[in-house]
Amino acid sequence: MFVPEDDFRPVNEKTQDAETDRVNGEYHFKNGYSQRIYSDAHYVRADESTTPPRYYTPPERTSRPDRTIKKKGVGVGALIACCLICAMLGSLGGAALVGHVMDQRVVTLEQGVSELSESFRQPTVIKQSTGGSAGSVTAMETAYNGVMSAGDLYDMACEQVVGVTTEVTYTNYFGMRSSAAVSGSGFIITADGYILTNYHVIEDAYKAGLDVNVMTHDGTRYPAQIAGVEADNDVAVLKIEASGLNAATLGNSDSLRVGDTVYAVGNPLGELEFSMTTGHVSAKDRSIVTESKGDSITMFQIDAAVNSGNSGGPVYNARGEVVGIVTAKYRSSGVEGIGFAIPISDAVAIAQDLLTSGYVTGKAHLGVSVNSKYNEMYAQYYGWPVGAYIDSVDQGSSAEYAGIQSGDIITAIDGDTVRSYDDLRAAVKRHAAGETVEVALYRADQNYTVNVTFDEERPT
Repeated sequence: MFVPEDDFRPVNEKTQDAETDRVNGEYHFKNGYSQRIYSDAHYVRADESTTPPRYYTPPERTSRPDRTIKKKGVGVGALIACCLICAMLGSLGGAALVGHVMDQRVVTLEQGVSELSESFRQPTVIKQSTGGSAGSVTAMETAYNGVMSAGDLYDMACEQVVGVTTEVTYTNYFGMRSSAAVSGSGFIITADGYILTNYHVIEDAYKAGLDVNVMTHDGTRYPAQIAGVEADNDVAVLKIEASGLNAATLGNSDSLRVGDTVYAVGNPLGELEFSMTTGHVSAKDRSIVTESKGDSITMFQIDAAVNSGNSGGPVYNARGEVVGIVTAKYRSSGVEGIGFAIPISDAVAIAQDLLTSGYVTGKAHLGVSVNSKYNEMYAQYYGWPVGAYIDSVDQGSSAEYAGIQSGDIITAIDGDTVRSYDDLRAAVKRHAAGETVEVALYRADQNYTVNVTFDEERPT
């Protein structure tokens, strides 16, 4: 969309811009003139006082007085006593029979109550795996209201999460070419082998045409093809030749709430394969800016531990649905528990476009080349406003059709102030192809306003 130029043409003197080293594709959150650096959770090269139980002790039984009846001759008294005893035995027998019947009824009633209670305790099954090879673990919900236990969720995740590796070459400290393994994470989204991950995990391999490999939990390795990439939103889709895989259930990240329990599963440090960390959603709609591209990505914040190698791995909710892609963490010593994930609702829409159209559809395109070196120093020197200085306009673009010319300085788009190249990119990104916006610009000591209807950005 925009092509930054290295030098500002009206001025020959050196610029004062300081270059910032980018280590492993670090993420920077820009706020005014300060920067907070975020590193992508990227890749690596090559922790009541107990009381005694209470027992019930029945009282000790006391001895009864001796009531021995002295033997006497058998008479009327003895006969009467015998009759009374027979009557009492008959009564006791009847009572025993009635008691037995009552006991049976009580037992039947208790069984019915038990069966009814057990029916309410049955688990709610949200998703049961029907794929995978014989003998594979089948994961299902095991608690009330569709909420999975952490153990069952991990068993399921192990069938869905994969390790992503590639070999990259680089120049070492001594100026010699060397190679090293790059490791990240991903997760299966279709039973026939499509895998979702971060673009920065396979960026070097994509640009240099290097091999990418995928490893499943059982140790099987597959060569992978890069089916599509979207660098601006840090999403990539891989494809392996396999079938019957356990595809992840994709949830709705729009329904996430701060405080929801989440689980991150991946390969931290490139060697601790299939590790799970747990935490909560800390915040939503964080705008994280990548230093290398200057584009902001909307993510949600989590406090589950995120480390190098977690990039591209899934974030699960308590129901076992994937709600995000682990992408970044706060990079600063002494700071823990600040990670970021791309919402799955955004990532799925991007992946769908990549697989059906080969690119992300609907992105606004202005059609200009902007000189990124133009800043307040140049504006003050020439007496011009601060904005985005246009070096050239693409032939046939929406900018040319609206009358924008080389040398113009764009100062606002639809009321959003533009003070730099990055501001212009962010302003255009907030709109879609086909939308008409009002663009304020400065030209030859005059301020103008033009209407621009955005084209659709397509990859070159």
